[in-house]
Amino acid sequence: MTADKNLWWSFSTEQTYKALNTDPNQGLSSAAAKINLISYGFNELPEPKSFSAFKLFLNQFAGFIVWVLIIAAFIAGILGELIDASAIFIIVILNAIIGFVQEINAKRSLAALKKLATPTCKVIREGILQTLLSKEIVPGDLILLEAGDLVPSDGRVIQSTQLFTQEASLTGESLSIYKTTGQLANETLPIGDRKNMVFMGTVVQSGKGRMLVTATGLNTELGKIASMLSKSKEEQTPLQIRLQQLGRRLVFLCLGIILIVFILGILRGNSILNVFLTATSLAVAAIPEGLPAIVTIALAIGMKKMAKRKALIRSLPSVETLGCASVICSDKTGTLTKNEMTVKKIWVNKEQIDVSGVGYTPVGNFTLQSQEISLAEFPELRILLEIGTLCNSANLTHTDQDWQITGDPTEGALIVAAEKGGINKKELEAANPFLEELPFDSERKRMSVLRKTSEGNILFVKGAPDLILNRCQTILLRNEKVLLTPLFRQEILDANQHFASQALRILAMAYKNIELDKSIDESMEENLTFVGLMAMMDPPRPEAKQAVQTCIKAGIIPVMITGDYKETAEAVAKELGLMTEGSLAINGIELEQMSDEELKKSLRSIRIYARVSAEHKLRIVRMWKSLGEVVAVTGDGVNDAPAIKEADIGIAMGIKGTDVTKETADMIITDDNFASIVNAVEEGRGIYDNIIKFVNYLLSSNIAELMVIFIGMAIGFKDPLGNPFVSLSAVQLLLLNLVTDGLPAIALGMDPVDPRAMQRRPRKSREPILSFRFSMQLVSISSVITAGTIIACHFGLRTSAALAQTMALTTLVVLELVRVQMVRSEYHIGFFSNRWIIGALVSSLLIHLSVIYFPPLQKVFGTVGLGLKEWGVIAIVAMGSGICGFVINRIFKPRFSSAS
Repeated sequence: MTADKNLWWSFSTEQTYKALNTDPNQGLSSAAAKINLISYGFNELPEPKSFSAFKLFLNQFAGFIVWVLIIAAFIAGILGELIDASAIFIIVILNAIIGFVQEINAKRSLAALKKLATPTCKVIREGILQTLLSKEIVPGDLILLEAGDLVPSDGRVIQSTQLFTQEASLTGESLSIYKTTGQLANETLPIGDRKNMVFMGTVVQSGKGRMLVTATGLNTELGKIASMLSKSKEEQTPLQIRLQQLGRRLVFLCLGIILIVFILGILRGNSILNVFLTATSLAVAAIPEGLPAIVTIALAIGMKKMAKRKALIRSLPSVETLGCASVICSDKTGTLTKNEMTVKKIWVNKEQIDVSGVGYTPVGNFTLQSQEISLAEFPELRILLEIGTLCNSANLTHTDQDWQITGDPTEGALIVAAEKGGINKKELEAANPFLEELPFDSERKRMSVLRKTSEGNILFVKGAPDLILNRCQTILLRNEKVLLTPLFRQEILDANQHFASQALRILAMAYKNIELDKSIDESMEENLTFVGLMAMMDPPRPEAKQAVQTCIKAGIIPVMITGDYKETAEAVAKELGLMTEGSLAINGIELEQMSDEELKKSLRSIRIYARVSAEHKLRIVRMWKSLGEVVAVTGDGVNDAPAIKEADIGIAMGIKGTDVTKETADMIITDDNFASIVNAVEEGRGIYDNIIKFVNYLLSSNIAELMVIFIGMAIGFKDPLGNPFVSLSAVQLLLLNLVTDGLPAIALGMDPVDPRAMQRRPRKSREPILSFRFSMQLVSISSVITAGTIIACHFGLRTSAALAQTMALTTLVVLELVRVQMVRSEYHIGFFSNRWIIGALVSSLLIHLSVIYFPPLQKVFGTVGLGLKEWGVIAIVAMGSGICGFVINRIFKPRFSSAS
């Protein structure tokens, strides 16, 4: 493109179409789009390199203790202890490799999950409205913009219906900018004054419109400053932070004990080098420096599991928070219900008409008192169906396999109903050209379209029955306008309530002749002529009923927040089992009349909030949080964003949710299904359980290793020759850390969810990791492992120091592997339910057997082969310790309070 073509705001719409070789109605052809994609590349900004694999590997050696050990090994090598020095170096490198693989896999998993939430946009190509990945659009594409959309690229506005954008992210201007389509003469306008342009990364605040893409990727205004954007910091969860704090406290405790071990070793006559190597190795083995990293891995694994169950997590903290969720505030339409609308009932001309047919297939008929009727003999019915079609943004298309709706399912149902009467949307729109529109939003609860008809300009209106009725002055009866008397109003309200009690969603249709040629505004939506009601069936999701019951069993309070009528909401809630004895349903007016104190008192009883606004939703969330509850909230519209941001867990709908809502949310439900939210909560509980299993196993093992060395030094063990003796050598400690602490600990993160996880009450978000019961359990179990190891060591010491160390090492390995199943036994999962655990246990055992029976490794690790007598002693110790361990588990078992 030439330089002049960068001044798109100075072009007329015709010049813009011509310069971009785009058809005003058809958009680009697929062939032209491919050529432009090759020319301009993908519409994306290059992401800064988040991590270097080489630096990540070097970070594994960043710990102070690791360097102390390396230096000690280096000194040992100089002093002639080449085997010990080499073994230490090799094990340190192996530890680094394992840590590196863990961390890089976690980072790659998170990066892959981020790509799943790729933004999309609505594009018209070859005359067909389709949804494409935003990165695939090219200059010349015709884009449809609606409230809540993120603008996917820079573009020239060529159609605007009350289109306002929020450009604070680009210009710093906090006020919404009204977008026009007219040509701007000034060629040196700053970004904020280019009123006929929209820009990548900004947000459509309200209204709707169309834009022609003029620049993509690095050629956009945002792309030009991309290099100045700061890198985002890596997020840490509250649990990771608490574990880091716990780790620091444990470091000081361990270092204190290790210092005592070092002093005792010297006092007992051990060589300074041996004691120093042992103490340093003990520090590496005992200090749980890997806790936060393992948590990241467990959370990343959990995010993958959730993605498979239709829940995309956008931040690590929300994975952890999900397990604490105690209240879920959910929309009704599309979340608790299918959002597969079918018009079933119509009220027009003071008559109730039934409509047959299911789904989007336009096959069915209209019956009045069991008699089929035609639109020719019922002109008011035709007018009602035409209003529903002309005041409509959806499209019905037929593919080889099925009929499909592009756009809102509610509007789709209106088109299908009209098609059943022989009314074709394209033909009707061609005969009644579009002029202007006032779009629907959750605050207005109505939509108006001005069209040029054979009878002059007519405003077609559809929306919530109560709001439309309040704006009507006349009603169409027997093809004539008559005054809308209080009696007629009551008849309409009675019909509306009758439909609502059947769990039907209702829209009212009205119109108004507009005589003056002036721009549309809300003042025109007064003195309308009421035509009738169209009631749609939106059946509850079958899986939602089970999900609601699961919530209740799990101690989670499910709450329905909807813009629909209270009667409709109650009918759906009763079918789902959401309303129980003592439950209340209130509407927005009743909510406004309640003070905060009154609302707090009734909050736990209210299960339905009907006819509520975005402000009401935000207030409800804040009230629940003030009671100390962890609140999850769903939303789809741009006005839901404040409530979603305020919630502990903001949940956006993947299908009907706006871009703004998705950007605000912590989690995106890809199938808009309430059951998927409950599944995600279950996974969240399972992930937390797995993290606690890992902490439990790792700390009990580390404490045992520390106590074995400490008690051995304190007792003053001596070998048969009377020389000072250390229970485990430096290389044995490092091997133990590698074999038992590494593989099984990580495999615990792969455990399946406890089948009873959703039968427990939610845990408190501020619950300490090391409660008194948990601490007592750790100390008791560690003491049992220590006692068993000391007994085995003492038995071997009668023969030789090498046998004693081998028996101590083997006993620790066996007991720590038994400990894995002890930890898992608290969670009602079978031994064979996790193949990774079995693989880790078998691998650890095989490595250990090779160390004690393979001669070259015997020499490196100072071990000897064990006979049947030694294995018999170890087996007796293991069984005794195992029995004691399971008894301790029963005594100090975590109190999982039942929700029932």
